Amino acid sequence: MATENRPTPLKGWRLPAATKSLPEVHGSVAIPHDAGFWRKLFAFAGPGYLVAVGYMDPGNWATDLAGGASFGYTLLSVIMISNLMAILLQALAARLGIASGRDLAQACRDHYSRPVTIVLWLLCEIAIAACDLAEVIGAAIALNLLFGVPLIVGVILTSLDVLIVLYLQHHGFRYVEALVVGLILAIAGSFAIELWFAKPAIAPMLAGFIPRAEIVRNPYMLYLAISILGATVMPHNLYLHSSIVQTRKYLDTRDSQAEAIRFATIDSSVALMFALFINAAMLIMAAAVFHGVGHDNVADIGDAYQLLSPLLGTKLASILFAVALLCSGQNATLTGTLAGQIVMEGFINLRIRPWLRRLITRLIAIVPAVIVIWLYGDRGTGQLIILSQVVLSLQLSFAVFPLVMFTSDPQKMGPFANPLWVKVLAWTVAVVIAALNAYLLWQTFTTMARPA
Repeated sequence: MATENRPTPLKGWRLPAATKSLPEVHGSVAIPHDAGFWRKLFAFAGPGYLVAVGYMDPGNWATDLAGGASFGYTLLSVIMISNLMAILLQALAARLGIASGRDLAQACRDHYSRPVTIVLWLLCEIAIAACDLAEVIGAAIALNLLFGVPLIVGVILTSLDVLIVLYLQHHGFRYVEALVVGLILAIAGSFAIELWFAKPAIAPMLAGFIPRAEIVRNPYMLYLAISILGATVMPHNLYLHSSIVQTRKYLDTRDSQAEAIRFATIDSSVALMFALFINAAMLIMAAAVFHGVGHDNVADIGDAYQLLSPLLGTKLASILFAVALLCSGQNATLTGTLAGQIVMEGFINLRIRPWLRRLITRLIAIVPAVIVIWLYGDRGTGQLIILSQVVLSLQLSFAVFPLVMFTSDPQKMGPFANPLWVKVLAWTVAVVIAALNAYLLWQTFTTMARPA
């Protein structure tokens, strides 16, 4: 019976899945196979939270702040829709990793020619560096706001997280997950208190989750909406998730794989609801505190920090805001360094020491940040974060389209290929994200090209 339940070899791949993704932690988290639902759910919980941090990183803060300050609660519907898109795509990434035994980078290397694989790898490396750049700057700004640490020094200090990841991973992948979950709880707790201070109007806030035609008619509102939607799914998160779901020690049977896919989907969906809460809380706070009281143009993180205390009447409001920013930046850099290792090993099958790989990733982000801060001061950091989001937008479709294509192919996925309704939904989301990112890029470059 167990033999019949063994998955048949998948014929859609050219090469056997011989190289394990993140081999040092592959299958390292035990699963109690004879346990009940809740114990199994706890055992599978973790990878989704590492993915969720990419949806609450400092790159999203300026857009959420600008959306709330400028238009009140109206853009909450955009945050909700973008989060639903993210839940679908991350579920597909988990499905790919578990059913095929490959992460997305390995799947691309298997499917595409060597030149195409190299191009995809370079694009992904640029995207990871761009994402890391936003996290590094966000963490540095937080250190500056909280402790007066000069931005350049703060940027350099962020490199220490390389040592933290290596230390924790050496003691077990669960420790990395525990740190990430702890930081997410700190962010969520900070914004829960911020909302208590801000006292948002409940009825308008709930109405904000209903999409409105006004979003399409107002050019600036549409631009902010597309910024939220277009930068929702971080490309490196799809590579990351398809790999780290394989840290669970599920059995090599169809039933066990099906169970792993089910629990991994629950894990990422619940974790992304935390991201929805945090992004929505950020916009709600900005709407309640800044909108309609003469501060509708607040979009800068530093300005928001300075205004929160006098407007809410407590210094704690600004402190919690900066603490959440620091946790957000630090959390996202932890997962970005893991993604860097996954894509290098997956795309070009090149293994170097993890500490060296992560140090290279961090240096690629630190060097441009230090140069810009040295030349332009803190005013240059905002433009650098915007540029990093543009670079991410450019790369996103090169991750989303292969993911949807691979998971929809029965020869590659066997019985776990996407059913028809998921195919239709996934391709729709992929095309919408690509179109919105293209429009966002066009808007960004035309705005930059206009004379001041």
